[in-house]
Amino acid sequence: MAAPDALIAAFIPASAIVAILFAVFLWKRVAAIQMTGGRVLSSQNGREYLLEEEQRGGEEEIVAKAADIQKSISEGAQSFLATEYYYLGIFMVIMSVVICSLLSIVTPEEGRTSSDELRNGIFSTIAFLLGGATSILSGYLGMQIATYANARTAVEARKGIAPAFMCAFRSGAVMGFLLSGFGLLNLFLAITIFAKFFGDDWKGLFEAITGYGLGGSSIALFGRVAGGIYTKAADVGADLVGKVEKDIPEDDPRNPAVIADNVGDNVGDIAGMGADLFGSFAESTCAALVISAVSSLGKEHDYAGMMFPLLISATGIFVCLVTTFLATDLKPAKVIAEIEHTLKMQLIISTLLMTPVALGVSLWSLPPEFTLSVPSSSPDKPFDEKIVKSWYMFVCISTGLWGGLLVGLQTEYFTSNRYKPVQDVADACRTGAATDIIFGLALGYKSCIIPTIVIGVAIYVGTSLAGMFGIACCALGMLSTLATGLAIDAYGPISDNAGGIAEMAGMGEDIRERTDALDAAGNTTAAIGKGFAIGSAALVSLALFGAYVTRAKIDMIHSSILDPRVFAGLLLGAMLPYWFSAMTMKSVGKAALAMVHEVRRQFNTIAGLMEGTARPDYKRCVAISTQAAISEMVAPGALVIFTPVVVGSLFGTQCLAGVLAGSLVSGVQLAVSMSNTGGAWDNAKKYIEAGATEHARELGGKGSDCHKAAVIGDTVGDPLKDTSGPSLNILIKLMAVESLVFAPFFYNCAHGQGLIFAFFGIA
Repeated sequence: MAAPDALIAAFIPASAIVAILFAVFLWKRVAAIQMTGGRVLSSQNGREYLLEEEQRGGEEEIVAKAADIQKSISEGAQSFLATEYYYLGIFMVIMSVVICSLLSIVTPEEGRTSSDELRNGIFSTIAFLLGGATSILSGYLGMQIATYANARTAVEARKGIAPAFMCAFRSGAVMGFLLSGFGLLNLFLAITIFAKFFGDDWKGLFEAITGYGLGGSSIALFGRVAGGIYTKAADVGADLVGKVEKDIPEDDPRNPAVIADNVGDNVGDIAGMGADLFGSFAESTCAALVISAVSSLGKEHDYAGMMFPLLISATGIFVCLVTTFLATDLKPAKVIAEIEHTLKMQLIISTLLMTPVALGVSLWSLPPEFTLSVPSSSPDKPFDEKIVKSWYMFVCISTGLWGGLLVGLQTEYFTSNRYKPVQDVADACRTGAATDIIFGLALGYKSCIIPTIVIGVAIYVGTSLAGMFGIACCALGMLSTLATGLAIDAYGPISDNAGGIAEMAGMGEDIRERTDALDAAGNTTAAIGKGFAIGSAALVSLALFGAYVTRAKIDMIHSSILDPRVFAGLLLGAMLPYWFSAMTMKSVGKAALAMVHEVRRQFNTIAGLMEGTARPDYKRCVAISTQAAISEMVAPGALVIFTPVVVGSLFGTQCLAGVLAGSLVSGVQLAVSMSNTGGAWDNAKKYIEAGATEHARELGGKGSDCHKAAVIGDTVGDPLKDTSGPSLNILIKLMAVESLVFAPFFYNCAHGQGLIFAFFGIA
């Protein structure tokens, strides 16, 4: 029985509103934590906890200091984002003019008029602006939530693991549900409003909607790159001078770069990550919509079937809502050993619950059978009609869903210090930083195996059952529990900041041990989040690639990997992730060099700084990171934005197809290895610091030679896991969606041959 259109049109926005309201509910629970001193504080689940530092005295002074530090971090983050968004606003205006101009001048194909092309240009531009604005909103809200919650998490850590964990996780969930709700709601409203102007032209409608994904990923790229440069410049500078040279603890208030380091956690790991995962959601949904628009679902105006991608995201919100209650109320982590297990169970339970829900949505909203156009193997016709059953789409969604879980679990194995790979990296520190780095690199390369196999299986299953639509739905399945993924991802930076505030406020060694335990689990969850982002990016990019090939009218019968244009494009595309990574890593290195010089200068010239009697100039370090991030984000962003336009217009659509395929293949491997290598080095350092096992204690603990080697490894890994690695998944997605949006213009350039080849008469 087909689902009623009116019910679906009401359910999708209602689910988005429920997500936003649930986020507000969680926010109020976090806001109820008082930033005041006192002997006994009550948690939100009704229990009371006696503060351990009650015996230390100065209770109100400690909490007031934490509140003051939070204010400094918040002001620094807001200042940076205001500067960044100012320049991104200028970029959006320029890009809007380019999109509207290039798409509006396209020569109409048969059955279309100039007014149709003008309408496509205008509405693609509007969708781009909406996607960019939603991405900015996602990043800004995430930053505001994190800076508000980090001091409260530190304060709650005085009462025990459970209250601190609940505060950090609830705050992460606020971001997850706000982003999921706003992303889904804005996309649904855009489709509904655009439909009033496009009428029966559903193909044109959903081609224009792809601008939403382009806007989201464009902003995400700059947010990830700028935020990553900011945070790692400060982190590397603080670690090299503070921990290695001066032998002072991490986040020690005497370190001039400590505030910039904590600000960076929010603008890079929170604001950048939020914009990144929003871009993944927007592009996977847009890819599924634009492919299904040319199927029988679009041709027959089957509204319920066309809304299938949005329904998966909408029902996923309710699954995540139920799952979140388990971690925040029913079974939160109460001791250190339960933290990682509780977070891992969030992934497992949400996957288990989403599986039958996906089956119900597939059978309810899709017709029993529909047809898709797939490339033909016959030279007589370019496309064949493939019959797809509704349960096929359930298999595609489930393949992506369980594939994402498998990638997440293997990422945990390679980055958590509870397992042998990271312990081996820590053990390698016995002989110095060189062996630590060798073991870490080997771990990262090895960690590519399972994600690559999972992505390959998902591609085979999706293509076999439903062509490129199946691949897009595999990506949707991987992101169907987006709110939970964001919650456990945002939890990490919040816990990291809480540890820094606990150290700077002088809350005591026992409190720092708790926040370090929360942070160590957060490093693993951050790596898991990056694994999800990379896996979904690969699938989304391939689905967008398929849509691009169709829209650019590339002849798949006569095209071959041995075609010189395609093969040259493959080599160029495979090189791009390395060029991009070189630019971002060098940017971090240059900024870190300036930060190291400044921190050394302050230690050498400010009398009493090492003794703790003088205050460092925090603002100077914040200014260095801000300036470096804004200036250095331009070149890597320009490389990604301009490459498809230059290659597609000058060298043709086939060469650009090779570039997209090459960047996808090499970018996925590089992103996975970078993220996992950096995460492993970080947790190897924390393994030595915690000294929780006999083996860890043998390595010497904080201040030992092993620890100093681990700090160097962690410092090398910082730009890998927080700047270059996470940005690569945006590179492969953004180039693919940009190529799809501009495909009509590229085809218009000498019928896809490219202006240079056409000029020299090369066929």
